[in-house]
Amino acid sequence: MAEVPSIHRTEILKQIAVDYCPEVCHHSPEAGEIHVTYDHRGGARWRSPARFRHGTFGARIRCPAGNTSGLNFNIYLSSLEGDKSQDEIDFEFLGKDKTSVQTNFYTTGAGCREIIHPLGFDASEDFHEYLIRWEPDRIEWLVDGAVIREEVRKDGEPWPEKPMFLYASVWDASYIDEGRWTGRYIGCDAPYVCSYKDVMVPIESIVIEEEESK
Repeated sequence: MAEVPSIHRTEILKQIAVDYCPEVCHHSPEAGEIHVTYDHRGGARWRSPARFRHGTFGARIRCPAGNTSGLNFNIYLSSLEGDKSQDEIDFEFLGKDKTSVQTNFYTTGAGCREIIHPLGFDASEDFHEYLIRWEPDRIEWLVDGAVIREEVRKDGEPWPEKPMFLYASVWDASYIDEGRWTGRYIGCDAPYVCSYKDVMVPIESIVIEEEESK
């Protein structure tokens, strides 16, 4: 078996930071699980405590069951959520159809590179592995070990280069494009729980922030 390049050696994420609504985000480091609930309180967004530059990221994910129209559940990389100049690499599940997943990437805030991929299964019925492999000149998105998308850097074109956090969230996106993106939120099967197992991050590409190294 070929040796895994050092850039793609991974470890389980042991600690997380929760950006909002920590009461609906349950993290069990011992079990290697994170569960995010969406109900009348809203959802939550968690992230890795540190940024990384390149490597393999992902988790085994079971999406929420029931009628999830309107919701977005995801796992993605971002240099800083909410920054209009962010770099980002996404896996996003659109609640109106859990038999597909959307991939996308952003450079300095510019996206519009969305592709919808049929999965061949309902993502809420069982856990499946979703991985992002990010290299200086290549990005791959994998589902259960199979590459579903590959992007290769081209000379002169923008590319995600900023160090990025690993993020995940569950949120109501039904206001976007008048509900055409994720569907209209109905909420008849709330509470909705998105579960993440064995969340992995690179071992060797962690970025030490300047303020932390002083």
